[in-house]
Amino acid sequence: MLREIHEQPEVLGRVIEEGWGAVHAAARALRTRGFRSVMIAARGTSDNAALYAKYLFEVNLGTPTALASPSAFTIYESEMNLGGVLAVGISQSGESRDVLETVRRAGDLGAATLSLTNDEGSALAQAAEFHLPLRAGKEESVAATKTYTAELLTLYLFVEALNGRATPGGAVRELPEQVRAGLKRGWEGTARYRYADYLVVTSRGYNLATAQEAALKLMETSYVVAQAFSAADLRHGPIAMIGRDFPVIAIIPPGRTRPGMVSLVRSLRQRGADVAVVCDEEGPVREAPCGFLLPGPCPEELSPVLYAVPLQVLAHDLARLKRLDPDAPRGLSKVTETW
Repeated sequence: MLREIHEQPEVLGRVIEEGWGAVHAAARALRTRGFRSVMIAARGTSDNAALYAKYLFEVNLGTPTALASPSAFTIYESEMNLGGVLAVGISQSGESRDVLETVRRAGDLGAATLSLTNDEGSALAQAAEFHLPLRAGKEESVAATKTYTAELLTLYLFVEALNGRATPGGAVRELPEQVRAGLKRGWEGTARYRYADYLVVTSRGYNLATAQEAALKLMETSYVVAQAFSAADLRHGPIAMIGRDFPVIAIIPPGRTRPGMVSLVRSLRQRGADVAVVCDEEGPVREAPCGFLLPGPCPEELSPVLYAVPLQVLAHDLARLKRLDPDAPRGLSKVTETW
């Protein structure tokens, strides 16, 4: 896991340099055809990438986007009218049966179909009209890391191409080196969570996906009960469970969501919560008992790629602190088959 975490700068560089041609061609064809809405099918880590894509499509393109319920197709055999819909399937292996069936049925029901996988020969890659390879190389760790950030960046580039961009922008090209610089830094104060059995992860906007993915990684590798909440949803009831010394990881991204996240962290501290902070500003990190200072600046809509990495490192490190093997999560395999 740790080795693959450190491979991410090279993977992201390949996605930009080698992947743009396929991304641009698919975007041009789909822009010409046109679509009124997007439906995304995914499971596990890829489902968190799908949540990020939902924000990209809705905010950057103004296109209504829904996360698919695969069981609507696989169990309930729904006959939806999907004319004018772009159906996107995301799967690292490309062999998730329910995601594959969702994309196949969506195509039969009139949708244009697009897949993102790390295997161009996979069933999902073959089933979709358009395919975007992740170019992450073989991923051996059960807990996905480099394929996740490759999914995020590929989705970002795809939406940028749909918006008419002819080449990747400057902020994108700086991203691999920002990730590399971030990996040279480290967490401070993580030993305090060695005996944690539960925690909350929170953020908002584009980085809600980051919170969801961090919670998943912590559950997979450290076996803690980790629950992700939107900062807004956390205030609507669940915050009542948070009291003195309750561990919370707060992801404070750049952009429009930052003021609300800073306010939430202040409220959590007043409750006595033990708040760890991930941010690219020194102030919020310095004030926290545990934190990770990221290099910046990074546009908010691109920041989930950068902000995911220290949380992967945390999941790995916390597993080691608990004397667990993050490379062999109990009862898990690289490909999970559901229907």
